[in-house]
Amino acid sequence: MKSALEIWETALGELELQINKSNYRTWFEKTSGLSYQGDHFVVGVPNTFIAEYLDKSQRSLIEKTLIGLLQKPVTVVFSVNNEQENRTMTYGGYAQLPAPPKQPRLNLQYTFDSFVVSDCNRLAYAAAMGAAAKPGQRSYNPLVIYGGCGLGKTHLLHAMGHVAQAEHKRVLFTSAEQFTNEFVSSIRERSTEDFRTKYRSAEMLLVDDIQFLSGKQQTEESFFHIFNELHNTDRQIAVTSDRPPRSIPMMEERLRSRLEWGLTAGLQPPDLGTRLSILRTKARKEGVNVTPDVLDLIAEHIKLNIRELEGALNRVIAYAKLLGVQVTPTVASEAMVDIAPKQPKLPPPPSLLLETVARYFQIPMPDLKSHKRDKQTVLARQVAMYMLRSETEWSLTQIGKELGDRQAITVSQACRKIASNIEQDTELKQKIAAIQEQVSLLQDEPSGRVQRNTANS
Repeated sequence: MKSALEIWETALGELELQINKSNYRTWFEKTSGLSYQGDHFVVGVPNTFIAEYLDKSQRSLIEKTLIGLLQKPVTVVFSVNNEQENRTMTYGGYAQLPAPPKQPRLNLQYTFDSFVVSDCNRLAYAAAMGAAAKPGQRSYNPLVIYGGCGLGKTHLLHAMGHVAQAEHKRVLFTSAEQFTNEFVSSIRERSTEDFRTKYRSAEMLLVDDIQFLSGKQQTEESFFHIFNELHNTDRQIAVTSDRPPRSIPMMEERLRSRLEWGLTAGLQPPDLGTRLSILRTKARKEGVNVTPDVLDLIAEHIKLNIRELEGALNRVIAYAKLLGVQVTPTVASEAMVDIAPKQPKLPPPPSLLLETVARYFQIPMPDLKSHKRDKQTVLARQVAMYMLRSETEWSLTQIGKELGDRQAITVSQACRKIASNIEQDTELKQKIAAIQEQVSLLQDEPSGRVQRNTANS
């Protein structure tokens, strides 16, 4: 009589021929045969998510395959492997651990305890705490945390995830970029049902940088339906963005309105007192004695970004260790000599952007603003509309007026078309990247070109 391990290896060979490669790799590759007694065959799986999926979606196929191999009735039980203890608890048709598996995606350093609270972030902190303590509560669902780069948005998402995991909730953390890539891959590999199952099974969904979904029509629609299902079943949704939902350009109104159902909380750049508190906490954590005058120097030097603030302290400490000296204001100044506060880059002048698009597509500027309908001109015009909308502060009406007195709805449709096509068309994505690079180089030129264009725009 073959062992359960050998029987399952043979069954996997049969199953691999009956399902697509992506599904096999996702759901079956890390399974194993644990035991076979009477008419019960126990299959080991790495986590409860896979156990639930196999139990609901693949049980019939698995049992049919095993019956064909063993020539007798078989009932499959899915057992979640537990590295800490050998006991499992059985629920329905599969065995489940008392707690879901840990998700290494969550940063262990990003907890509520390690978050420095002040007036600039108190509302967002309290909202994240409230949503984590009572997930799914309508006043916090969804929770949108917005603010500039390096202010602690991702930190709060991870902190929420840690609390939910401690309560044995199934947490799914992703970025908008990763969500988009998974969605595109699911279409390419014809595994959209697996994609939907994965996200709709989350008890807490955390999405970083939601603004990157804007303009990607199919991806937005997929997220919209996932959002509805989770929200309707009172499962917690929390997202971060670089701006409030109402200010995200090219996002569909129905998704924007959904994001505004719950609570929107902003993060502001830290004031001096908060920066000093962050530096003291960081120094204490690193076990380094840094004098107040050094902390004052760093806090005065880095004002807008907490991540850069902590990075500057790390740099000063490392520099002092390399030289084998104490951390003093002089040493700190030397360590930070080439760290200059970066001014935010201004949006490119619209006229410079239009000139660059016309030159890249090798068409005259008047044609870009005309009603010519040949393929090359139409594409160049749509790209110009898309870039004016995403790279400048111009409204749809302004863009339409500039490009041949077209209506705002025409501009909106063109922007959505280009944004959607970028997901599938690598060549178009490369063209837009090349134009953006040329605009950036021209904008940085120390000539009078940009100033002249600015005046004309």
